[in-house]
Amino acid sequence: MTDAGESPDSEPEPDSEAEAPGATAEDAGAGSDPPSEADAPGTVTLGPDTWAAATERPPRTPATAAEPPDGPFDDERWYLNRELSQLNFQWRVLYEALDERTPTLERLRFLAILSRNLDEFFMKRIGGLKQQIDAGITATTVDGRAPEPQWAAALEEATALFETQSDCFRSAVRPALADAGIGIVDPADLSAGDRQRLADYFQSSVLPTLTPLTFDPAHPFPFISNLSLSLAVITRGDDGTEWFSRIKVPANLPRLVAVDAPGTAVEGTAPPARYVPMERLIAANLDAVFPSVEVVHWTTFRVTRNAEVRRNEDVAEGLIEQIEERLRQRRFATVVRLEIGADAEDRVYDLLVDQLDVTEAEVISRPGPLALRDFDVLCDIDCPAEKPEPWAPQQHPRFATLDPDRPAELFEALREADALVHHPYHTFEGTVQSFLDAAAHDADTLAIKAAIYRTAPDSRVLRSLIDAAKNGKQVAVMVELKARFDEENNLRWVKRLEEEGIHVAYGSIGLKTHSKVALAVRQEGDDVRTYSHVATGNYHSETAKGYVDLGLFTADRDIGQDIVQLFNSFTGHARQRSYRKLLVAPETLRERLYELIERERAHAAAGREGRIVAKMNALEDPGVVEKLYEAGAAGVDIDLFVRDICRLRPGVEGATETIRVHSIVGRFLEHSRIFRFGNDGDPDHFVGSADWMTRNLDRRVEAVTPVEDPELQAELDAILETMLADNRRRWLMRPDGSYVQQRPGDEPIRDTHQELMDRVRSREPDGTRPPAHGPPRDPDIDLDEVYTDTNEP
Repeated sequence: MTDAGESPDSEPEPDSEAEAPGATAEDAGAGSDPPSEADAPGTVTLGPDTWAAATERPPRTPATAAEPPDGPFDDERWYLNRELSQLNFQWRVLYEALDERTPTLERLRFLAILSRNLDEFFMKRIGGLKQQIDAGITATTVDGRAPEPQWAAALEEATALFETQSDCFRSAVRPALADAGIGIVDPADLSAGDRQRLADYFQSSVLPTLTPLTFDPAHPFPFISNLSLSLAVITRGDDGTEWFSRIKVPANLPRLVAVDAPGTAVEGTAPPARYVPMERLIAANLDAVFPSVEVVHWTTFRVTRNAEVRRNEDVAEGLIEQIEERLRQRRFATVVRLEIGADAEDRVYDLLVDQLDVTEAEVISRPGPLALRDFDVLCDIDCPAEKPEPWAPQQHPRFATLDPDRPAELFEALREADALVHHPYHTFEGTVQSFLDAAAHDADTLAIKAAIYRTAPDSRVLRSLIDAAKNGKQVAVMVELKARFDEENNLRWVKRLEEEGIHVAYGSIGLKTHSKVALAVRQEGDDVRTYSHVATGNYHSETAKGYVDLGLFTADRDIGQDIVQLFNSFTGHARQRSYRKLLVAPETLRERLYELIERERAHAAAGREGRIVAKMNALEDPGVVEKLYEAGAAGVDIDLFVRDICRLRPGVEGATETIRVHSIVGRFLEHSRIFRFGNDGDPDHFVGSADWMTRNLDRRVEAVTPVEDPELQAELDAILETMLADNRRRWLMRPDGSYVQQRPGDEPIRDTHQELMDRVRSREPDGTRPPAHGPPRDPDIDLDEVYTDTNEP
């Protein structure tokens, strides 16, 4: 499961030279002080040497750009660099671990999240840049930077992140865990009895799995698999001859070994508890691995390989064969990062650099442990005092009283009114899964269609579709085989679905299908009705527990017919070019977004109210950014919640001062997309799968739906108002690309995630139509009024 700070949908398109990642350190300000005129008084910039002070003063992430220009909005200096913007998001993730207000095990979880995020950043973005450099590509991005300087700047900034992460773990989180009775210890610090217990476990359970591979004239340098953790060991024979050997730390054994009960699971264990990292257990027993020789030196290392394997979808071979070949190629791809222990001897360092064919810039040398992503298993320890308050998603009132043995009830309820569900506040199983189960077992359901981008390995969603096929329904499923890092899981499901006689489409040539839509078609008397689900998140029951997503259930005939046409384009040859209500990429979404932004600009230019409030994962498309600049210059009041990448520079005096960019990072991953256009008091609301990125608008199949029910519009407004009032999780972007976290000061704490949990939990599921998502509208926040941030530093 991807956790609260991760970026599950941030992968680039590998065949796009125009999206070459990065910026120069000099031009972009990576690792340097921001321009003094943009400094935020009373803040401290995050970094290896200053992070501790950020626990006392509002933190500020590093700047990513210098002074904005005075010229037109097509000037490259108006656009922030994508790679440094994404790394800036990682600083905000890291701050959750740096922040002493965060419970200790939650701090550890954010360190693990950052570790996973940076692994993906190197595999996708750094890998893509290196591929372009090797191909001799010099084309620049919209911010005017070529691949090589972007690569250098991104490596510099990532190195600062690693240094701060390591320092945070060693200086703050590990000691705090020890204070809570959770020790991460070294065998050398244990009693003789503890060491013997661990040695017995090593002999019986670990040693048989190890395969030391020696590098010498008779043995080639061993293959090092992607993201594998290894020990580099130097041994010496009686004659003085020395050998280099590699030992892979087994991935199928626990990374953290319980001192008091080796081999037992962490989950449910209560403090006090002590754990030895597996690599240190192996190191303590190297004499058993290398008998009859002297162990001279050992250290840990880890490699990351490029995941950007280019593909040509126009060739004759089938898409399944292409994906399988891509997975094979990825295994042996170029190394883009070498992590190595800071204690490594020069000869080990030099040998690994030479044999793995990396430059020194691609080497990250730091104190262990490496791969902190594995340490979040400790978050399963039974230690409530060191965790956030537990949260169990609640049942949505509209679904609470439905009888699962009478599936027709669900469709009757949707005929009465649309329903908006908000995960993880509302349960996925009790809403989305209930919809699919009802359709699978309802006698009047004729057909079910669903588009799957990512789903669980043991997906109840797909098992419901299999049940539907067995019950005689016509079932069609669009499974996107090109979903990054989910290819193998999706391939397995495609084969299973086809074995069950289900019609399966694999996606469109040249496009990824990223839309999240499902449709049930029912016979109702002489009529055929459609019931639709259009969502911002995947049909994945596990991620629905930690991702913030929205889903609209509707019996609207136009939306249903649009989804029918969308699926026809998946399974047939002809593409639909127009739709009744849905905004569909790449056909209609970009054009309609431009029209909606232009309408707000025209309102403002005519002296009427122009207002845009939008929430998304990333804002990267230059065309959309320029349209927003033009609207802001005309006086449109704009609030943008952008979790991750943002190329737009807000708050520039005399140009973009009516535009504000916010980012919320907390216990849940903000993944929903909400677009609200004020229209001079008669607003339009939309939710859907698309971020405002070039890939989403032009190279993906996306679906965005209008939300027309006034009560559901009020729910969306209440969500956005809550986010605007947040003074605990919200960061505000400054013109230089840095972010400052908002602080409550003397005001009550306003935490978006906590407030939405409290609101949903306080409702009694009485079966009546729920009120708006929150309590009465906050009198201090009105989406139709100009919003002034009172916490601006």
